[in-house]
Amino acid sequence: MSASRMRDNIERWMVHEGLSFENVKSTENSFHVLIKHAGQYGVPTDIFEPKAQPGILVIGAKVVMKNNHISRYLGFSEEEKKKFEQKVLDFCNSLQAISKVITEDGKQKIGVYVVLDDKENINQQTVFDAIERVSEMHEKTSRFLLKTF
Repeated sequence: MSASRMRDNIERWMVHEGLSFENVKSTENSFHVLIKHAGQYGVPTDIFEPKAQPGILVIGAKVVMKNNHISRYLGFSEEEKKKFEQKVLDFCNSLQAISKVITEDGKQKIGVYVVLDDKENINQQTVFDAIERVSEMHEKTSRFLLKTF
C-alpha cells in the first residue's frame, strides 16, 4: 500500500469514526497524523509511516512526565537515568509496548507505541484496536510513573 493511499485510508477512517485530527509536518515520516482525543482514555495519539520503513504503520502516545518527575530525572546521574529508563522499558515491555524516553518541547516524555507491519492486515479494525491498546498503555504507563517515581 503506498504512503498516500495509507494516509488517505487513515484519514477516511478517522472521519468515519468522528475523530478530530490534524496532519503533522515531519521530515522523518511519509505522513504523520495526530488524533486529538483517541481511545477510551482520550489521549492525543500519533499515527505515522516512517520514511525509512515504508508499509509500516506506527501508532503511539506520549506520557508527559510531571514537573516534579522531570526535575528529579534531570538531577539524575547518567547511571541513574539509564536505570530509570531500563525500569520504564521493562514495564512497557510487560505491556508489549515499544517505548522510548524522549525530550520534546522542553519536557521529558515516555512514548508508547504499537507497530503494524503486516500490509494485508492494516485495516480499519486493526488500526482502531491498536489505538485502544495505545490508549490503555498510555494510562498504565502514566500510573506506573506516579507509583514508582
